[in-house]
Amino acid sequence: MAKNRIIAGIELGSSKTATVVAQVVVDENSLSEEINIIGVSSVESKGVKKGQIVNIEESVESTVNSIEAAERMAGHNIDSAFVALGGAHITSLNSHGVVAISGQNGEIARPDVDRVIEAASAISLPNSREVVHVLPREYIVDGESGVKDPIGMSGVRLEVETHVVTGSSAAIKNLSKSLNESGVKIEDMVYSGLASSYAVLTDTEKELGCCLIDIGGGTTSVIVYIDGAVSYSGVIPIGAKNVTNDIAIGLRVSLESAEKIKISLSKEKKQDKEAKDELDLESLGIAEVSKVSKKTLVEGIIKPRLNEIFTMVRLELEREKILNRIPSGIVVTGGGAKTIGVAESAKRMLMLPVRIGIPVGISGLVDDCLDPVFSTPIGLLLYAVKQGVESEEYGIKFPVKLNLPGKGLINKLVESIKDLLP
Repeated sequence: MAKNRIIAGIELGSSKTATVVAQVVVDENSLSEEINIIGVSSVESKGVKKGQIVNIEESVESTVNSIEAAERMAGHNIDSAFVALGGAHITSLNSHGVVAISGQNGEIARPDVDRVIEAASAISLPNSREVVHVLPREYIVDGESGVKDPIGMSGVRLEVETHVVTGSSAAIKNLSKSLNESGVKIEDMVYSGLASSYAVLTDTEKELGCCLIDIGGGTTSVIVYIDGAVSYSGVIPIGAKNVTNDIAIGLRVSLESAEKIKISLSKEKKQDKEAKDELDLESLGIAEVSKVSKKTLVEGIIKPRLNEIFTMVRLELEREKILNRIPSGIVVTGGGAKTIGVAESAKRMLMLPVRIGIPVGISGLVDDCLDPVFSTPIGLLLYAVKQGVESEEYGIKFPVKLNLPGKGLINKLVESIKDLLP
């Protein structure tokens, strides 16, 4: 394995297309890997609505612009990348698999683990959907539950509880086509909420139980960890753009002006509180309205929409009966996490501790990307490195797609033979 390698993460969001390029530096003494950011870019997204591609040509254009900007900064060409998959088409379910242990002396080996995960992934899905991730939650060896890694243990019967994330086949194909036409090979597609969790959640939070809410432009991704494993994931089709739309309608200004107002309020919340209640819009270059009350804007327009988002999250968690199993509370990230009053609104609606999630675990050009906006693309890099480390332990070449597709091994073999035939 090369000592240093270049990896990239790309997110085609509803409001921005972000690309992050990093050099993975291996410390030979500790065998640890450090992610050194060398290129970052974020351009306005086109052809993407509510996390799904609605115009291939426009999405290719914004993707190429983002990639080229990141390449110029990094001084490296991007041939392949890990790509975020979002949109309201993402759903999840929990599945169970069981196999007999086939190794000598009843010792569990990697093939046994692969077989039991394959058994758990054999779920009935419509033709229009396919499996994106099969994430092991816990293994059960001869009735003994709570096993995190069964390899090397002895037993007769191996079971696994998995979390299966599925997505629309059409949405996945459109995303693949957009990246391929941009000249980038997809190493792996990762659910955006899962990627963000790698960047902002701590191991302690995952063990105790927590919920990550990634508020994007058009959608809000939700992922819940209980006992260190993913128990729920889903997407709500409302995002920060809805806040902007509400401001535009409420003040009767353009969407561009509404976005400026929202950003201005977000910046002001970090400054001293003695600022006047009136917001001077002329200083922002907005001619439609001269002045507006901040209190009216925040309490009357912005917070009701934020309350709606967090109420929808609460209803989902209550429906899954996991709201009382996340004592670590809520972590809010994504571009929408910078909206004024977001933490207070989440705390009020969910009645749990709340913090704003900022990416960690990286070095290099951190000033450009230590921001909730970049949680997903940075999480893609951390996901890539972690999956690569796990693969190295079993002698598999990095990078590798560890997710099991919707087809079984026999179907894959048939497809491979078909490819070889004239």
